[in-house]
Amino acid sequence: MSISKFLKKNLSSFKRSKQKKTAVNSILNSEQSNEGVINIHRIDTGNVGDFYCAPHLYFDQLKTKQLDIFDIKSPSDTVLKNWITKISYNSLIIGGGGLLNRKSFELQMSLFEKLNNKGKKTVLWGVGHNSKNKKEFGKVSSYNINTSAFGLVGVRDYSMHEDWVPCVSCLNPIFDTKFETTQDIGIIFHKKTIKNKSLLTKLSKYPSTSNTTNLEDMVSFIGKSNTIVTDSYHAMYWSILMNKKVIAIPNSSKFFDFKYQPVISTFDDFENDFNKAQSYSGVLEECREVNHKFAEKVFDYLNL
Repeated sequence: MSISKFLKKNLSSFKRSKQKKTAVNSILNSEQSNEGVINIHRIDTGNVGDFYCAPHLYFDQLKTKQLDIFDIKSPSDTVLKNWITKISYNSLIIGGGGLLNRKSFELQMSLFEKLNNKGKKTVLWGVGHNSKNKKEFGKVSSYNINTSAFGLVGVRDYSMHEDWVPCVSCLNPIFDTKFETTQDIGIIFHKKTIKNKSLLTKLSKYPSTSNTTNLEDMVSFIGKSNTIVTDSYHAMYWSILMNKKVIAIPNSSKFFDFKYQPVISTFDDFENDFNKAQSYSGVLEECREVNHKFAEKVFDYLNL
């Protein structure tokens, strides 16, 4: 990287950091209300799991009430002003997704925690830890926020102290579709891994897709596979919901704390782990029931 590009990149990063802190202070120094409700999550059209992991997609009470957690760093003054206004005037449902123990969401999550002291009604719905530190894989025992500062809390990490509420995407009716199994092994790459050309070439004998595809194509790919190998959290989750055998290639702590654990492996060794993988029955029904019960509590708490 040239010196000019390095300086430009760091200047841009500095400006974004300053903008985010200014937005946070603006909210904390403003009067807060609970006039309506807004569902905050990572709205990423390039990551099918992030896009479909939010309650506003599955409940009429929340339809069209969504806000991207990353709008805090938008270069558009209009988008940023809308972000500040929506948070200040509404009760907040935060989630789902791996929004905890992750630096890119740390400032926003700290803000939502502090709003409890200003009378804000807040809900954590299906969020989970997402540390990239390999030393923490399988060892996360606490979150980087005080979850007791939120009005209602449901986390997708099974071993934590908070109530377990798996990702709400289980409510999507697409998981009721029946598929014919036509391939033994299917690989679903994360949107970053799909750019690794040498890895794709190495594994080219296996059918593959990525989490950059649309929901219908991903679920269809899972449906026709007997075993899924993936480094995408939602590909793992959805495969388990669909009674598939799963081998997970972890890229963060989030793979180690689901109630029904997949086999943990690597792209170099997964072929040696095929006989360890198992499928689970009844998971879809269980996850749906948990989310419906949690929704009742949320809507009662928010008077919806």
